[in-house]
Order: sequence, then C-alpha cells, then structure tokens
Amino acid sequence: MKPKKNPHRNKNKDPVGNLSKTPPNQRIQKLLAHAGIGSRREIEQWIKDGKVILNNKVARLGDKMQPDDILKIRGKVVNVAKRLNVSTRVLLYNKPAGEVVTRRDPEGRPVIFTQLPKMAVGRWITVGRLDINTLGLLLVTNNGELANRIMHPSAQMEREYAVRVLGKVTDAILKNLSQGVMLEDGMAHFDSIRSAGGEGANTWYRVAVKEGRNRIVRRLWESQNLVVSRLIRVSYGGYQLPENLKARTFLELNSKEVDDMLRSVDLEPESQSRDAARKPHYNKRKKVRRGRP
Repeated sequence: MKPKKNPHRNKNKDPVGNLSKTPPNQRIQKLLAHAGIGSRREIEQWIKDGKVILNNKVARLGDKMQPDDILKIRGKVVNVAKRLNVSTRVLLYNKPAGEVVTRRDPEGRPVIFTQLPKMAVGRWITVGRLDINTLGLLLVTNNGELANRIMHPSAQMEREYAVRVLGKVTDAILKNLSQGVMLEDGMAHFDSIRSAGGEGANTWYRVAVKEGRNRIVRRLWESQNLVVSRLIRVSYGGYQLPENLKARTFLELNSKEVDDMLRSVDLEPESQSRDAARKPHYNKRKKVRRGRP
C-alpha cells in the first residue's frame, strides 16, 4: 500500500454513524467512553472526583443514562447523543522517540495529538501508551469503548516489540524471561522471545507480551542486568506497523478494517452506516519545530 500524495480529508465534519445501534440505558462510564469523551478509566476517575453531573445530580459509578439525558462534565454541558452519532475511526500512528503520549506537556515536548487530524466532534483516544523513548505503532481511535476492550487484560491482545539489548544474553537469561521473573508489581514473562540478529552493541530480539503493564518490556530485560538501548513496537493485536509509514505519520483504517476490529472485541460493526468506498490514507509528514529526536 503506497501513501497518496494528496490524501483526502473531510475538514467540515466527521463521518456519521448510526445512533440507533447504541443500546439505551447503559452505565454512564461505558456510554461516555463509546461516545469518545474519554477512556473508561478517565471517565471513572472524573465520576469519583464529582466532576460529572447527570440530570442535575452528581453521578456515581454504576449510574445508567440515556443518550439524551442532560450531562455536564467540569461544568460544561456535553451533547452525548451528537457524539454517539459519529462513526468509529482508527489510526495506526508511527510514534518517534522523544514524543510524549499526552495532550499537553508542561515541559513543552512534542505530543502525538498535534500530529493527528482534527475532529469537529469527539476526540482521539490512545490504545495504551508508549513511553517517551519507545517508538513504533500506537493505535488511536475516537471510540473509547473500543479502546477499553482492546486494552482490557481479558482481550489477551499480543504486543510485539523489536528490542536492541546491551550486554551478554545467555541461554539462562532467555529461559528466565520466558518462564517468568518477579518484578516490583508481580510475576511477568515474555510470551515469545527470539533472536533477530546483530552482535555486540547491536544485538536485536523480537519479544511479545499480552499485558500492558508500565514499561514491562524494559523492566523484564533490566531484571537480568541488561540495558535496552532501542525499543520499537511493531504490532498490536495483529495490526502491524506498515513498513512505509514514516515517523509522525498515520494510516487510517477503512470501514471494513474498522468493522473487523470492532467484531474482534464483540462490538457491533458499523459499515452499513458508513461510506463503504472510504479508503485508508496516509497523512503528510509534519514538521516539528522543537524536540525532534
């Protein structure tokens, strides 16, 4: 698949989905996540902090709501029905080292969200995170419920990484990393590990994990007194980082690919309510004024 020189963008509005497919009277955090207002974890925290008002009452975890109920978040009215009427979108983003996965950075470092297309309704939500020094594939969507289901431990989504390791890697170390080692937050292991060539300071491995604990790949190698000098996520849940996708650019999945992803986590496909002719496209590489790695 080759990138288009002048990718088409809909600058006026987002593709429209089908609100009737959204079941009514759902738990508030689930419905708001589906509407792309935030990840389910974020929304649950807002509710705990008393920042969500439902029909003039402070919302509680487990409260149910209809799409047309009156909702306020941090004092602002949110039109949930309008947000639910937007189709699911998914981007494969190639994150470079030196870029942070946050909306604002107090240190002024580049953030991934400035590289993504603007939406008239809703917002982008990342499926997990990559730390500042890790590069590669990052899934991004406007459907918070989709993001939540992909990240949930029960989904057992495999993440594969290319790792450059400094230090001597013995058979005993490989056995430890495969069978499991005790980290500060419990036992962890690689689901698969294999040599990817190189020697000395340029020794590479391919490893896979099915959990998203913070910095788990680095911490596993460090537990064996080794140093990770380069870490690249090359796939997530079977979605590969395209070889011709440059850093700070994205590929948007088409309708069929989005529907396949929705089905994979038991969510309703949306192709009947979208433009079936919509094709994936690449964005143009943007210049970053500061912090280029």
